[in-house]
Amino acid sequence: MVSTHHFQPEGCESSHQGCKKGWELLGRLSPLHNYVYAKLEAKEVFKFHAEALTNGMFKKIFLKKLLIFKRATITLLRQEGYHVSADVFKKFKNNDDGTFGLNLSQDVNGLIDLYEASQLGVEGEHILDEVANYSGEHLNACLANSDSCDEARIIKETLKYPYHKSLASCKAKSFINNFKGINGWGRSTLQELANMDYSITKEIHQHELAQVSRWWKSLGLAEELKLLRDQPLKWYTWSMAVLQDPRMSQQRIELAKCISFVYVIDDIFDVYGTIEELTLFTQAVNRWELSAMVDLPEYMRSPYKALYNTINSVGYNIYKIYGQNPTQNLRNTWGNLCNAFLKEAKWFASGVVPSTNEYLKNGLVSSGVQAVLVHMFYLLGLGVSSIHLEDVSAISSSVATILRLWDDLGSAKDENQEGKDGSYIECYMKENKDASIELAREHVIKLIEDEWKKLNKEHLHLMSPSSRSFSKASLNSARMVPLMYSYDDNQSLPILQEYIKSMLYGDLSM
Repeated sequence: MVSTHHFQPEGCESSHQGCKKGWELLGRLSPLHNYVYAKLEAKEVFKFHAEALTNGMFKKIFLKKLLIFKRATITLLRQEGYHVSADVFKKFKNNDDGTFGLNLSQDVNGLIDLYEASQLGVEGEHILDEVANYSGEHLNACLANSDSCDEARIIKETLKYPYHKSLASCKAKSFINNFKGINGWGRSTLQELANMDYSITKEIHQHELAQVSRWWKSLGLAEELKLLRDQPLKWYTWSMAVLQDPRMSQQRIELAKCISFVYVIDDIFDVYGTIEELTLFTQAVNRWELSAMVDLPEYMRSPYKALYNTINSVGYNIYKIYGQNPTQNLRNTWGNLCNAFLKEAKWFASGVVPSTNEYLKNGLVSSGVQAVLVHMFYLLGLGVSSIHLEDVSAISSSVATILRLWDDLGSAKDENQEGKDGSYIECYMKENKDASIELAREHVIKLIEDEWKKLNKEHLHLMSPSSRSFSKASLNSARMVPLMYSYDDNQSLPILQEYIKSMLYGDLSM
């Protein structure tokens, strides 16, 4: 455990400088999250700084230093569930023309901090939109004029993969490489701490992956249905990225099983079934009885039975841990998923292009996100808490929207899949006859940015002790989406492959 006695609130009361140093250390370590930052017992520090920022305790600090301090403070506090106001940035705008009154155009580190802070904005915070535009514009200018390869690389990483929208484990290696040291913490110290944590978690993940792979092989579905995606590593990677607490081993394994069936059922609808067969399968899943198998085509019986047995087993395991059996709610999510898949299949078969609103409403369900997050809700024990499923519906919807729109951007062409799916872009271009594909893509990117603001808002609302784990896992789900859907020209996922290699088989050495 890393001691926090060097930056306790008491020191802040007597010294702005000591307070700034402690907070800067927290700020610099925060991108590591699981590797170091999560080990810091800093709850009191966060509470103190939230109150200090709200009460204007740091008014006497020099203007530019105050901006640097506040942008880092807002980033950290919002990540930890403290909804501090972004209005502090308004103090640094010129009254005459509304532009920022500080010359940060050549301060790359300052611009990066501003850009990172802007990523935590919620709906209606126009000042953070201005901060994002200001910092992004000047970072691009710095990139064009940079003489340093390292500086250019850092700027590119920031603009493409800001910390708040990226998995901490993806950023760990580059963060350590860029770390310059502070308060006596050198890069070697940070490297040592990170490697210790990494070695432990890597062993845990390898053991869990082996269990998931054995379970999947025991089902025999890949041998029976040759066109099914046979990707237990990919499915486990979802749960590994979403549930990052090393203690959540059983939850990760159970969640990976649920995720696998989203892919299995998607393949059945996408590349196997006729409309008549898919209707029978949907009816059987909604009935949730083994006797329903007799009405199914032969090739559908094994996956139906595997789904039935697996989800019932997950529900029973949750019951053994928490004393509540959520199987009824779990099975309902699979009925809803099949209903949504069937609607899409009928659209495609009949040549119907739905409206963007109708497509997206159905797509939130067919994304599989809502089904998976309901299972995660119960696996994390929220079923016996004061939190209800309705309380997390908004954050689940935001994650599902982000995934669906990313999937539809046009780069997601899943490996070796011959089926055809609808697309939000196709629906948008039908509604907007004069829109080019470029304009449609820009529209989708804007929708994703807006949905992140909604996600940020719900994340803040759900950071109470009872729902904190679910909120952070939902945020990680959205962060995982670009890794899962950034296909290259060879229909492979190089970013995901690098992440898997790093987390399961590599190391954090430079």
